[in-house]
Amino acid sequence: MYKPKVAGNPELTTNARLLRKNMTVQERRLWYGFLKNLPVHFRRQKVIDIYIVDFYCDELKLAIEIDGDQHYNSQDKVDNDKTRDNYLNRLGIKVLRYTNYEITANFNKVCNEIKSYIVSPPAVK
Repeated sequence: MYKPKVAGNPELTTNARLLRKNMTVQERRLWYGFLKNLPVHFRRQKVIDIYIVDFYCDELKLAIEIDGDQHYNSQDKVDNDKTRDNYLNRLGIKVLRYTNYEITANFNKVCNEIKSYIVSPPAVK
């Protein structure tokens, strides 16, 4: 299976560093309120090949994306997210995607869904 590159693009690495320093309110809440304290290790704004994912656990091959309203403003952006998810899936990475609204209004539900995935991830085909 293809092993994704996790470094090597200086521009993406610089962008990822800036994104880590400027997390959204929802990213900050999920990171400090849940992901940071889990027994599995997540990284913030992780470069994987040609993309930066919001949160990534290499052990589980799990990416978590938090989408703001801009992801739903046009069909192009929706299509770009599907293309990105398909690309990451082909690398063996599962993507869990949540909206800013879900993090704000249903934080415990989101955390429980992520925890359920961590406790019993689906079998790899």
